[in-house]
Amino acid sequence: MLLSELKKNECAKIINISTDSILKARFNSFGIIKGATIYVIEQTLSKNTIEIKVNNTKIALRLSEAKTIEVEKAPCEI
Repeated sequence: MLLSELKKNECAKIINISTDSILKARFNSFGIIKGATIYVIEQTLSKNTIEIKVNNTKIALRLSEAKTIEVEKAPCEI
């Protein structure tokens, strides 16, 4: 399943990131790494961006970026 498929208030664990090294480095700087748990805070009405929380950091990603992150659902620990 992809991060872009998650709904509001769902959690997931990152199992793979399939993108170029530049975007992967950007994700890494935000803590978006393999094994990290992500919580979906909100999606815009137009479904163009998704707001997530990783550790204590809130991040907005384009839907095209979220489609490069493969996740598996996990229990929320917020």
